[in-house]
Amino acid sequence: MMNENNYFLTLSTPLPEDIQKLKWCGQFDQAKRVIGLRLKRELPRAMKDRLTLELEILERLPGQYPYSWGEALEILKREIQDFKEEELTQLWEEDAADWIYVEGQVKFRSSFLANILKTRPAYGRRAVDPSHLKGRQDNFRLLENAMARMKESEGMSCSYRIRSTVEITPEAEREGESIRVYLPLPIEYSQIRNVKVESVSIGGREALPSEYTVADAGQPQRTICFHTEHRRGQRYAVEFSFENHAPYRDFSRGQALDRAAALAQRSEGSQGEIREIRRDFCREQLPHIRFTPYLRQLVREVVGEETNPLLKARRIYDYITSHVMYSYVRSYFTLTDIPEYVSTCFKGDCGVQALLFITMCRAAGVPARWQAGLYTTPLEIGCHDWAQFYVEPFGWLYADCSFGGAAFREGYEERWEFYFGNLDPYRMPAAREFQADFNPPMSHLRNDPYDNQMGEAEYGDRSLKENEYCTDHRMVELREW
Repeated sequence: MMNENNYFLTLSTPLPEDIQKLKWCGQFDQAKRVIGLRLKRELPRAMKDRLTLELEILERLPGQYPYSWGEALEILKREIQDFKEEELTQLWEEDAADWIYVEGQVKFRSSFLANILKTRPAYGRRAVDPSHLKGRQDNFRLLENAMARMKESEGMSCSYRIRSTVEITPEAEREGESIRVYLPLPIEYSQIRNVKVESVSIGGREALPSEYTVADAGQPQRTICFHTEHRRGQRYAVEFSFENHAPYRDFSRGQALDRAAALAQRSEGSQGEIREIRRDFCREQLPHIRFTPYLRQLVREVVGEETNPLLKARRIYDYITSHVMYSYVRSYFTLTDIPEYVSTCFKGDCGVQALLFITMCRAAGVPARWQAGLYTTPLEIGCHDWAQFYVEPFGWLYADCSFGGAAFREGYEERWEFYFGNLDPYRMPAAREFQADFNPPMSHLRNDPYDNQMGEAEYGDRSLKENEYCTDHRMVELREW
C-alpha cells in the first residue's frame, strides 16, 4: 500500500500562481475546485502529488483561524485590562497576532491570545487572569535549580515512569473496524538509558502481544503501534520508564568558549567517522532542510569568515536566539518551507527554531540533527523540539534555541549561555530524525508528518485528524539525582 506521507516530499514543488492567489485571499473552496479541474489534466508526477497534498492543506488551514477581527477584539478586551482597538491594529501590523484571510476577511489563529500573553510581557502584566505568569515563573525556577545542580555536579539525572493514553472521540469511533493507534516511546541513545515498556493495555485490559508492536529502541521515531479491532469507548495505553543522564560542559562566552574552541580546532577525530557524520548530517533533506539562496546568504552573513565548527554553531545560535521571537505557529502540516518561514518572519515555536538552526549549521558545514519529543518536568508534560550539533572532540552537543531565546529576551544571560551545548534532563526524546517513518509505517497522512509527540491513528481508509482523538501523557513517577 502506498504511504501517503511521501506526498510531503513534493512541498518544494511550487504551486501554480492562480491557486496561490486563491489560497492567500482565503478562497479555499474555489481553490479546491480549481485543483480538482487541474488534476484531470496530464501533469508531471511531482505536480500531481503536490496538488493532491494541497487539497488536504486547504482542508485543514481555515479551521485553525476561527476568530474575526471583532471576535478577537472582544476576547482581548475581556482578557486584558483597558485593551484598545488600536492595540490590536498594532499587534496585527507587527505580526504578533497570527492571521490569514478567510473568504477575504481577516481571521485570527485560535491561540492568538495565549501567544500575545506569552510573548509580549507588557500585555501579560495586564492580563485579567495572571495565572499564566505563575506557571511560567515556576518553570524558570525549576530550570535555574537544575542548571545550578548540573554545574555543581557536572550533570544531572532523572528517572521517569510515564503513562500515555489515546482515546478516540465518539464521532470518529467505528465499532469493530480495524484500527492502528501510535504513541511515542523514548529512544535509547545519547542521554537516554534503560528504557522499559512496563505495561500495555487496550480498553482497560492487558493487551495481547499480537495486538501491538514496539519499535526497536534505535528507531528514528520510536512508537508503540496498537493494531486491533476498535470498540466504542476503548482506550489505548502504554506505561514506560527510562532514565535521562544529562552531562554539563561549560561553553559560556569568554575563557570557557575559547578553551573549547581551541580543542575543537585541534581535534581531527576518526576521519572515517567524521566523513560518515558529515555525509548524513550536512546534507539537504527535502522539503524543509534546503540550502536556498536566501539561507545561504544568511549563513554567510552570520558565520562570516569563521572556520571553527564550534564557533560557527555559536554564531548561529546567537543569531537565532537574538533575532527570532518565540511564537505559536499553525500546524506544521500546513507550512511549506519551515526554515524560510521562520527566517523571513522572525518568529516561530521551538520546532521551527530548531529546524532553522539545523539547516543553517548544515549549510555552514557543521553536522546537525533533530531531537524532539516531550518536555517532562514535575510541573507538566508537553511537546518540545530542540537540536543537536556535532563538534570534535565533544561529540554530539545540544542547542535549545527557544529556551535560549526566552532567556535572552528576559536578560537571563546564564540560562542563555547554558542552552548552547547543554540541555536540562527534563526531556523524553522520541524522535532523533526529522520526517522519519514510524515502524510499522502509517499508510495515510499523519497529522504531524515530521515529529513524534502526540500520537496518530488510522483506519483502513483514512487517518484520524487531530480533533478526532485525544492524547494524554501523565507522570507516574519522577526521581532526580
